[in-house]
Amino acid sequence: SCCYLSRRLNQLSSHDPLWKRHCKKYWLISEGEKSQRNQSWKAIFISTYSDLGRYIRYYATLKKAWDDLEKYLGQRCPRMIGSLKESVREEDLDAVEAQIGCKLPDDYRCSFRIHNGQKLVVPGLMGSMALSNHYRSEDLLDIDTAAGGFQQRLGLKQCLPLTFCIHTGLSQYMALESVEGRNKYEIFYQCPDQMARNPSAIDMFITGTSYLEWFTSYVNKVVTGGYPIIRDQIFRYVHDKECVATTGDITVSVSTSFLPELSSVHPPHYFFTYRIRIEMSKDALPEKACQLDSRYWRITNAKGDVEEVQGPGVVGEFPIISPGRVYEYTSCTTFSTTSGYMEGYYTFHCLYYKDKFFNVTIPRFHMVCPTFKVSTARMETNHNEYAVDEDEDSTDTDEYEDRRRVLDIPAPSGRCPRHT
Repeated sequence: SCCYLSRRLNQLSSHDPLWKRHCKKYWLISEGEKSQRNQSWKAIFISTYSDLGRYIRYYATLKKAWDDLEKYLGQRCPRMIGSLKESVREEDLDAVEAQIGCKLPDDYRCSFRIHNGQKLVVPGLMGSMALSNHYRSEDLLDIDTAAGGFQQRLGLKQCLPLTFCIHTGLSQYMALESVEGRNKYEIFYQCPDQMARNPSAIDMFITGTSYLEWFTSYVNKVVTGGYPIIRDQIFRYVHDKECVATTGDITVSVSTSFLPELSSVHPPHYFFTYRIRIEMSKDALPEKACQLDSRYWRITNAKGDVEEVQGPGVVGEFPIISPGRVYEYTSCTTFSTTSGYMEGYYTFHCLYYKDKFFNVTIPRFHMVCPTFKVSTARMETNHNEYAVDEDEDSTDTDEYEDRRRVLDIPAPSGRCPRHT
């Protein structure tokens, strides 16, 4: 705008180094890209702005997130990178808005100007989770598939699916309007109220307050190693760096995950899975080799109720730990409260001195349900008609633990049994 006021301002505003800074800051244009385009920095900025100007607040952040994700996964999950779709045009996004009758947020539109989600494949870009008889892997939906799943039914009115799991049918939704108790652009997992007479009673496990926050926080977890890559898949286990305990030469660490698809608010049933890593130092003496005999758990829910569980082995096995060896397994538990924690110990015996037994500490690890909202349909009913018993104890479920080897085998969907 300044260049039209006077000749001197025209000269100043055409000074190319001024535009170089803006090109790098807002559009992430590198020196190499400039050389390929054979244009001045000012010309590059203006041409890019004419196409993406409405996204200037979001583009650099989202483009960096996509670039970081592609670079990270390209070395670890190349098959997943191959499932990404090319960008869409402004006209395509406008057409979707006309089709669903709602405006799409600019941060969502901006992301799809970079990549139009992914093909419906396994594994999904937005993370996986596997137990012995349950498997989930979420794809990031392309714009046309998302528009086809746009909801107008009660309970999910004006909600757009962002992800989809072909095994469970699970989706994360974004509310495009502030209706039915939701905030505009809030992202959530739906949770049908199993105790309400009204089938449109949908509780929500909140996963993000905006698309930008939801997507970039997920990418940050992936590229910083916060989520482990196992057999070419991203597993959404969260590891607390303080959740590590070392006893002698053996270190035990734990990561956890909340499973919304196996949880409910009414009745209160919060399902968590945890992944345990047992490792003996590679510097340990060979005679330190030992075998796990049993486990002891002390499980405490948010009300302070304590349950103690003791049993032989883990996942029905009695692993041998030797210098440098790692043993990993997954298990799960449920709480009738929104949070709880577990701690305990394993009992081992030495292989060289069979009469020598010792305990190895399992560090305390906390499991917390994400923020949720109770359905407005339920709030309009008489709560006294649907009293909920929240005294059910949590239960350790090592009986259906399984090792890492199952993580690359899609299992049929369904609720994990509480007991087997």
